[in-house]
Amino acid sequence: MENKFLIVQEEDQGKRLDVFLNEELDLSRSYIKKLIEENKVLINDKLVQKAGYSVKGKDSISIEIPDAEVLDLTPENIPIDIVYEDDDFAVINKQQGLVVHPASGSRSHTLVNALLFHLDNLSDINGVVRPGIVHRLDKDTSGLIVVAKNNAAHVSLQEQIATKSAKRFYKALVDGKVSNDSGKIETLIDRSQKDRKLMAVSRNTGRIAITLYNVIERFDKYTLMNYELKTGRTHQIRVHSKHIGHPIVGDLVYGGSNKFNLNGQLLHAYRLELNHPKTNERMVFEAPLPDYFNNVLNELRKNVRNN
Repeated sequence: MENKFLIVQEEDQGKRLDVFLNEELDLSRSYIKKLIEENKVLINDKLVQKAGYSVKGKDSISIEIPDAEVLDLTPENIPIDIVYEDDDFAVINKQQGLVVHPASGSRSHTLVNALLFHLDNLSDINGVVRPGIVHRLDKDTSGLIVVAKNNAAHVSLQEQIATKSAKRFYKALVDGKVSNDSGKIETLIDRSQKDRKLMAVSRNTGRIAITLYNVIERFDKYTLMNYELKTGRTHQIRVHSKHIGHPIVGDLVYGGSNKFNLNGQLLHAYRLELNHPKTNERMVFEAPLPDYFNNVLNELRKNVRNN
């Protein structure tokens, strides 16, 4: 266990507690919130309850940081497509069907197991079962995911996603003809009352979720869409697609059709924009649609030509 002690200076007065600690320590805001919830942060010798507490000049802050758990995950030689790698981070083009990180009861055959085999270092901010993982992709969503190789890079990348300076774009084939050429979907998303494993649009509870979209190509019964995430809620694009009446093809969980006998939804994270965590250079990464996605599009285009 490690104890940290900080005194708030006058120039930092008024900052949110999680922002102040994020700036002063090599810890992510999500991890700081976890420490607060576990009663490991004191201000002037009193427990603090909110990450949004406004710090005051001369506040005395003590933080108890638990020792890192011993990593017992097994590296596995699972083939992965490493789009980019340097000493600070890597960008992976994740294949459909690969779970990002282990969960209870399943500690193998995940992207994390593959990363432990293929990369020499990973950040440990998110604990032993999610080393390096800055954000997630669903098991059956393919495409670009960024991985941090040290804690400083992790903090930078996570903050870029939180502040929306990092941009994430997806392509999806949805059921039906989307009438508007572009639009904005803004709702609350919360756990489904019918099935707590799923998410749903909610009227009064949950967290704000914003997705921008524009139509790329229309077919007789389908539409190829471009989505941009402005927030990153669980299953956000899948839930929002269902919400506007156009679920993603192959997404049986959220009402999508499966005429093409797919193994999951036709949703691909094709473009990622971010600033290098060390040099601040703007970087753009792209990943082509997987073959099974292109095969469906080619079949649809062939039908259009023949009709």
